[in-house]
Amino acid sequence: MTDRTPRIALLPLDERPVNLLLPIDVGRVAGVPVDVPPSEALPRLREPGDVDALAVWLSDRAADPAVTHLVVSIDMLLYGGLIPGRTSHDTLLEALSRLDVLRRIHASRPDLTISAVTLVMRASDSYSAAEEPDYWSSYGRELHALGADVHRLGAGDDVPPLAALTDVPADVVSDFATRRLRNHVVNLACLQLVEEGVLDFLAVTADDTAVHSAGSAEQEWLRHWLRFLPSGRSVLMYPGADEVGAVLVARALSSASATSVAFRVECPQPGGLELVPPYENQPLAASIERQVRAAGGHLVTADEADVVLVVHAPDPARHDMFNGYPDAVDHAAIDATVDAVRRESALGRRVALADVRYPNGSDAALLWRLAEEDLLGRLVAFSGWNTAGNTLGSVVALATASVAGSRAGSADEDALRRALLTRLLDDFVYQSVVRTEVAPSFFPDSLPVDDESLISSAETAFTERMQEIMSASLPSSGWTLASVTLPWRRSFEVEIGLTPSAH
Repeated sequence: MTDRTPRIALLPLDERPVNLLLPIDVGRVAGVPVDVPPSEALPRLREPGDVDALAVWLSDRAADPAVTHLVVSIDMLLYGGLIPGRTSHDTLLEALSRLDVLRRIHASRPDLTISAVTLVMRASDSYSAAEEPDYWSSYGRELHALGADVHRLGAGDDVPPLAALTDVPADVVSDFATRRLRNHVVNLACLQLVEEGVLDFLAVTADDTAVHSAGSAEQEWLRHWLRFLPSGRSVLMYPGADEVGAVLVARALSSASATSVAFRVECPQPGGLELVPPYENQPLAASIERQVRAAGGHLVTADEADVVLVVHAPDPARHDMFNGYPDAVDHAAIDATVDAVRRESALGRRVALADVRYPNGSDAALLWRLAEEDLLGRLVAFSGWNTAGNTLGSVVALATASVAGSRAGSADEDALRRALLTRLLDDFVYQSVVRTEVAPSFFPDSLPVDDESLISSAETAFTERMQEIMSASLPSSGWTLASVTLPWRRSFEVEIGLTPSAH
């Protein structure tokens, strides 16, 4: 790295492990510390974080000359987290005023690199109000459809009566629309921060969207300003959310080392890169290119790439692991991906695997095959969880950290093995196996529960089953699974606790 040892301060999107611990793991792989706010200032699902305390923490970290990079979630800074960004009653003026802390930090330390991510708010196609305003349980799918229908109206002059578009009561539509309007103006204000030079880099990412949706329409409006503003060409807009903190930590590592990691993409499934993954609004190839650029890297086609990114392409039938693994396994697709991993690793290349076959979990048949052929331990990075954007960003970030750390002589091989094992346990063993086998007996639906004994029993059962699979099939690499906890008291996400194995 440069003569100055980097130190990164992260204001995460929320308190879940993928937003808080994955970015720390990325830093550890490169041997670089990542500071995060104290837990008491962070949100608790729907309860917002302490925005005043978080702003003070960010300012204090910026005042420390040892800190070289800030990575900032705008949703955390302005609303206190991801869910409060959808549910809070903060006014537009309150939200915009909280951006000024970034201007003050830049004025006091113009040498400090500030990267940020701001989200285009989602509109979940469901009736679950767990992460949305309360009225989502009655009108969620209708509001999702309304956003798509308004988007389809395009640039025409016609403004039909509300009743011609939806049966949702006007007061509910008003609340939903004005929240979106507030968040959209905030996104525009972030573009201005880039133009002012306050932000060195900005990612605008879309959380759970579709080709036609309220969020996709808002991205079209933002794209107008990306084309207009001179600095707009530096802003990247793409599908994603929970992975961006890790990606921007990787970008800081690249920046500190003047390292642009070269990725070569290998997608064995014909036409796989042209598919639009579920919950997203652009082809996979475009998302890969933007995720790599966001991490400070670039794509190449030559053999001398630093990392070979093997992509297990989306299922054309658009199955979802949350709704059950498909009855018919695509053995040809699995064979092709296994062959690619085997071939590239045998040539001594760094191989990272992005399994975007299904949302909400890895392709279990693929991972079992890789385990049987003893190929999992040859990977430098792996991911296969939730949306394609979440998976791509996670694996690109970890692979970038590996290269940056190696070039700087600060790479931590134990941290690399731990990070790989964490993703295998979470994305494969838990999401695709244990969550299907064991979780339904504890969590019949996706809502958080208050029963402490049920949470404790579930965590124990999950840990025991995952320990069995880990012992039989995964490369432990000197680590032991000590615990599995449920940060949001539901089955959707877990925190993996690893400890060094006794020798």
